[in-house]
Amino acid sequence: MLAIIEAAGWPIWPLLLTSVIALAIIGERLWSLREGIVVPRNLLAQVVHEYHQKGVTAQMLGRLSNGSPLGQVLAAGLKNIKSSPAIMKEAVEEAGRSVAIELERFLTSLGTIAAIAPLLGLFGTVIGMIEIFCSQTPQGSNPLVLANGISIALYNTAFGLVIAVPAMIFYRHFRAKVDEMLVEMEMQAIKLIEIIHGERQG
Repeated sequence: MLAIIEAAGWPIWPLLLTSVIALAIIGERLWSLREGIVVPRNLLAQVVHEYHQKGVTAQMLGRLSNGSPLGQVLAAGLKNIKSSPAIMKEAVEEAGRSVAIELERFLTSLGTIAAIAPLLGLFGTVIGMIEIFCSQTPQGSNPLVLANGISIALYNTAFGLVIAVPAMIFYRHFRAKVDEMLVEMEMQAIKLIEIIHGERQG
């Protein structure tokens, strides 16, 4: 691996940096966007049961707000339980926007890496081509400089694509997953509001 890095020349270092950042973001998002953490199963049923048993309490609201993104959305609705369904839905939507920002954290950076990695690879290719042209002398080509230029051009192009393709795949995956979770949270929050106001059976 070290030999490849040496053959790719100094343009490879920005690509290596972006690859480390991309891996860190992918790992962090895989951990943070687990369904059991964001949208815990049976949380709505537990909230409805506790509401029917004790009503809305400060302990319930605190536990929901600190528990999960879905809990934050449900808590926002419950804080306005004495208001009309429309007011509760507005509170839920505001909480949902805040939660969406948190769920989408670092995704813009990952998408940017997916977009610029091929450009960084292209930059390395241009540097390699310059090296190749510099190998031309009145006495002929310098084989060492020519080989070095070819190595820089090819390795950087390949590294750029190797970084960009997985980054784009995970970016698209995380975006779709976040959208799906937001829809699920909205549906559960609306169901809670309808149950509280007697428009739906729990």
